[in-house]
Amino acid sequence: MKETLSTIASRLGVSVSTVSRVLSGDARRHRIPQATAERIMEEARRCHYTPSHSAKTLRTSKSYAIGVVIPSLSNPFFADMASVIISEASLHGYTTIIIDTMEAESNQKLALESMSARQVEGIIAAPCGGEEDLLALDASGIPVVLVDRYFEDTTLPYVTTNNYKGGVLATRALIDAGHKDIVCLQGVTSSMPNKMRVRGYTDAMKEAGLEDRIKVVGREFSIQNGYLETRMLLKGQDRPGAIFALSNTIGLGAMKAIREMNLRIPEDISMISFDNNIYLDYMIPPIARVSQMLEDMARLATKVLFERISNPGLPSSHVMLTPTLIPGGSIKNVR
Repeated sequence: MKETLSTIASRLGVSVSTVSRVLSGDARRHRIPQATAERIMEEARRCHYTPSHSAKTLRTSKSYAIGVVIPSLSNPFFADMASVIISEASLHGYTTIIIDTMEAESNQKLALESMSARQVEGIIAAPCGGEEDLLALDASGIPVVLVDRYFEDTTLPYVTTNNYKGGVLATRALIDAGHKDIVCLQGVTSSMPNKMRVRGYTDAMKEAGLEDRIKVVGREFSIQNGYLETRMLLKGQDRPGAIFALSNTIGLGAMKAIREMNLRIPEDISMISFDNNIYLDYMIPPIARVSQMLEDMARLATKVLFERISNPGLPSSHVMLTPTLIPGGSIKNVR
């Protein structure tokens, strides 16, 4: 039997109009209790409810589409994020248009122009370029919500991770195991998450009296970057005792380089990564890492966007989620 607003309302003991308002993103405007709204959204996810897009479009002049602008679909982190956003948007009866900017600012500009031309009702963006075009779109009436990446002192709403805390957690895990020669393999230097992770690493090193051993290399959140930088590090005379990779993709490249050099983790070199992915538990050894609340981040960003679509006057919210440290077998205790 096809799920409808009526069947969901009947199971939950609420009115059809209440279900409709929640799934349309109008819960706050109609003062529907948050607990009720959450129950309805959870039930819609559970039964895979899909609204009729064509019927809604015919009844209104709305496009019932949102845009998602991300820097790299080849990165599992952003691919998983896009998947969650698509799922959440479908619960509201919206389709999702995704554009991969491939970490190019010129592509971001074209992506935003394309989204505007397609009359999307809102945009979720992990920016790789400047803020100006995003601000202009938001001011024109197309609400923009930033996810993962954001701008310092921005007026745009965003949902991200406390990347500084994550950088400190990872670095301290290595320092607490007795490591002193710790190299930070970074990603895109202009992105705010990268800047904050590097700052966390740097501050943790300084706090431990290791300021003279700070070393940051790399420039992309890619497997190739992790691989090439690690190869160069291992060929040098001053081989590091530990590596802090600022993404799971960088970490994969680093692992490949380490094994090609006939070295072992953690016997010859310790390692910790930023980002969580289940495959890291199947590595030999399992890789220690800092975990972000990826699904929560994507869901919150989508929630904030639909609230702004329904209520354009809402003030911007800045949400920073707390990362956690997941231990693994990739750190050798050298004390």
